[in-house]
Amino acid sequence: MGDSTVVVGGGPGGLFLATLLARQDSTATVTVYERNRRTDAFGFGVVFSDATLREIDAADSVLRDGLANHGTHWDRIEVRSDGESHGFAGNGMAAIHRKTLLGLLQDNAEAAGVDVRYSTVAPPVAELAAAHDLVVGADGTGSTVRAHLEEHADLGHSVTTADAKFIWFATEHIFDGLTFLHRRSEHGNFAVHGYPISDELSTFIVETDHETWARAGLDRFDVTQAPGPSDERSQAYLAELFADDIDHAPLVANNSRWASFRTRRTTTWYRDNVALLGDAVHTAHFSVGSGTKMAMEDAIELARQLGAHRDLPTALAAYQDARTPAVARIQDAAVPSLAWWERFGQYQRDLDPFTFAFHFFSRSIAVDRIARRDPDLVATARARWAEQHGADALHTPLDLAGERTAGRVLELAVVDGREQLSEAGGPAVPDAGVTRVDAPDDESHLAKAAQSLPDHGAVLITGGTALTRILLSEEARLRRGLVSVVADDLSDAAIETALLAGRVDAVARPQGAAR
Repeated sequence: MGDSTVVVGGGPGGLFLATLLARQDSTATVTVYERNRRTDAFGFGVVFSDATLREIDAADSVLRDGLANHGTHWDRIEVRSDGESHGFAGNGMAAIHRKTLLGLLQDNAEAAGVDVRYSTVAPPVAELAAAHDLVVGADGTGSTVRAHLEEHADLGHSVTTADAKFIWFATEHIFDGLTFLHRRSEHGNFAVHGYPISDELSTFIVETDHETWARAGLDRFDVTQAPGPSDERSQAYLAELFADDIDHAPLVANNSRWASFRTRRTTTWYRDNVALLGDAVHTAHFSVGSGTKMAMEDAIELARQLGAHRDLPTALAAYQDARTPAVARIQDAAVPSLAWWERFGQYQRDLDPFTFAFHFFSRSIAVDRIARRDPDLVATARARWAEQHGADALHTPLDLAGERTAGRVLELAVVDGREQLSEAGGPAVPDAGVTRVDAPDDESHLAKAAQSLPDHGAVLITGGTALTRILLSEEARLRRGLVSVVADDLSDAAIETALLAGRVDAVARPQGAAR
């Protein structure tokens, strides 16, 4: 481990790393540069799932103790839409006010002997790298440390900006747990991620699509100005729109302004004696993961590898190798979740309230895993389907191009050099009755692909990715009224999930696919 380490950025990840390093080697000098004051904390709540806290707890009890003494805990996720409320139990989660967590981490770092320099802009990275054994950039999405590294090497850094808009408030209304509110104004659809973070406040994150945001006149605030002022016009508009949902409690602002989520992916996390951590190197949409949790897990791994290897290049390479797969799993899970939030207004208009909620709950998880957490939710979804169709989802007949299938699991075989849709062991579906449409490789080309959909009848959707095939299928069946069959090698559980959520009418597996 380096004898002298500088951490740029005094957020949770940077402070946690500094504390671990100082405790790991009492002879080391660890310095943190934080440009904001000790009392500054932008944003409100930070959420952690019970299942993801174990590694952090094993490294330091600060988060566990903070959640126990100052946080909130819940088990149920609830979706409220069109006067109905539907829940998903078995999801242990906890939250704490970001300001409270920062205070605990600051105390921890200072007690460990870390030199935390508040209200201090870090010197240039090149200067720090020349004077210290290790420099760590934990300075967030706009990282100056990453920018320095990019001047000297290709890090494989990419950014994808979502189209949807979000803004972060709090409210004095205390939610029972993680609650998603959906409202329509004359301008369009809005949704809230609400959850308690203390006895006095709940986080209140609002999302909407870009067009609704502009129609409502919520695009007038200058988001380029320095941090501090909040968008009061949007605050008033949203407080009125969701007044009945929060018992007319006020919204509380803290540097609250609209933004579009930016997903960052980076192939190389370090160069020479400079490394990156947390949002400086990766982000995942807040609907599936906590950036704070990911940054703290980065800190644990970096400290572990620095302790295990005296050779710095070896330690940094091991850090990157260990964390890359875990981060990739979270980012990959975030892709369908972010896609859902980009289209939630359409889904609310297309689906009845229960199916809308189930569609949301199952956006990144299949019915078998949902059943392990909340068997009653899955039982309700299956009972509703059976009541409507007279059979379970997989064995419900489907009228397809003049043929009546025995179920919704079909087969795509290659006959005389061309693909043929049929039931497993059954007659082929007439080619003339089904239009084949290729899904695009990227979501940005979905609108163009949708132009190839027929005006009536059935469609077989092939090509593209698993996500774009489903999105094109939803366009076909929910908005065009077509019978939609998606070609994919899915498990029975995944097919049943797609059927119950209204994503497809059937799935065609490759011939001979074993289940």
